[in-house]
Amino acid sequence: MKMHARGLTRRWPALVLVALVALLSVEAAALGAQPPKGNAPSGSPAENGMAGAARPGSLVQLSKGRGCIVERSAPVTGCEKARALKGAGPFMGSRAIAVSPDDRHVYVASSRSNAIAIFRRLPGNGALRQAPGAGGCIASKGAEECATAVGLNGVNSVAISADGRNLYATARGSDAVTAFRRNPNTGALQQLPGPAGCWSGLPQPGCGQARGVVGPDVVVASGDGKNVYVGSFFGNAVAAFAREAPLGGLSQLAGSAGCVAASIAGCATAIGLGAPEGMAISSNGGSLYVANAIANTLLTFSRDRDTGVLAQATDGSGCLSATVLSGCTTAVQLEGANAIAIASGRDVYATSLLSDSVTAFSRNRQSGLLTQLPGTSACLVYLRAVGCSFGRALSAPEGIAVSSDRRNVYVASFASGAIDVLDRSRKTGAVVQRPGAAGCHAAATLPGCTPARALKGVSSLALSRDGRNLYATSFGSNAVDVFRRIR
Repeated sequence: MKMHARGLTRRWPALVLVALVALLSVEAAALGAQPPKGNAPSGSPAENGMAGAARPGSLVQLSKGRGCIVERSAPVTGCEKARALKGAGPFMGSRAIAVSPDDRHVYVASSRSNAIAIFRRLPGNGALRQAPGAGGCIASKGAEECATAVGLNGVNSVAISADGRNLYATARGSDAVTAFRRNPNTGALQQLPGPAGCWSGLPQPGCGQARGVVGPDVVVASGDGKNVYVGSFFGNAVAAFAREAPLGGLSQLAGSAGCVAASIAGCATAIGLGAPEGMAISSNGGSLYVANAIANTLLTFSRDRDTGVLAQATDGSGCLSATVLSGCTTAVQLEGANAIAIASGRDVYATSLLSDSVTAFSRNRQSGLLTQLPGTSACLVYLRAVGCSFGRALSAPEGIAVSSDRRNVYVASFASGAIDVLDRSRKTGAVVQRPGAAGCHAAATLPGCTPARALKGVSSLALSRDGRNLYATSFGSNAVDVFRRIR
């Protein structure tokens, strides 16, 4: 985090800086502390709630070393070793892992390695294998025997185009978004040349000069293959890029269409943008949703499917806020809004790190606008909160993913080091945590959860398209964890 300390006071008011310090302190506290004292659950599986482990949607970590892969220099036993996994899934970056659309490969953003690790997904059990040499990773200056790329310092989020041809990444240390061609057979990545392969908010050799790309934290690609959008944590902005045929390179949209921001010259202005950390695009491509960690907001932008231009309603419907904010509608439990997932084009879910919560919203299919679900269906909160459902091991939730059958929502909780298993009603969209130990996976020292390995600082999640596996990044363990999903 030190790389952005210099010059922050020129960009942020004092109160926002205080909020940012509080947000980032969660990382140090989570990684420096042990889970709460207590013994792992004892007794019969039924007594522990383990009988639920056989239910569809439950998770089982793969056995032996197949269940976790750690950086080769990490002093961890019982896991397989790989290169380019230092800082896998950083705290600022809720989309640090992605599965290719063909289910053949898994990609991991590793901020301390300045690299993207590449794994082949094995048919059958979904275990991961890294190729030797340049086929197994791509990194700044070709470190760790990886392929070479520019603009990957502090890489924190990745996204794969729907056609599987390209991977896009954000890198906070480089203030950059980068574009790569993906080999569908080997999974290897090759950076596209010139500005098509790198745009940065800073002068960077080999990169184009971008607007509104300052401390980028998240990247998403539209399902129609036309656009890529970048959320800039320190720029309070979303930058919009066209994806160019046939190679998938990037070019920023012209003029104010190229970015929306709280206050950046040359960008369109938006309400409630403050440290965007999560984004998701609806399946019909008509809406972009943005979660803002310091503004405590969840924003809706309509997306022109021909041009990729974003627009926000100003009557209060385009901004949901945890606090009273002009131009926004009030919502509950959105403090530190973080990651977003969409189910069936009908429901939207957000994690909020400072609220220790998962919030649920219904989506109007025509307008894309959001309405928070009623009653206790509106929010699931760690320990207890008035008017919300009860959540366990849900401390500082970051990543979130919805299963392809829409029956389950999975949450990565950074401070507790847990993966939480939620059951989703396909009728109402409401989510509740699965009871007993099947409702969470964490270190054996965290009582009430199913014991799992290498889950310190779990941050990002990705599900295979076939619904068989869930993959997680663990920043504190420098690891990728592999689970089988019961179907």
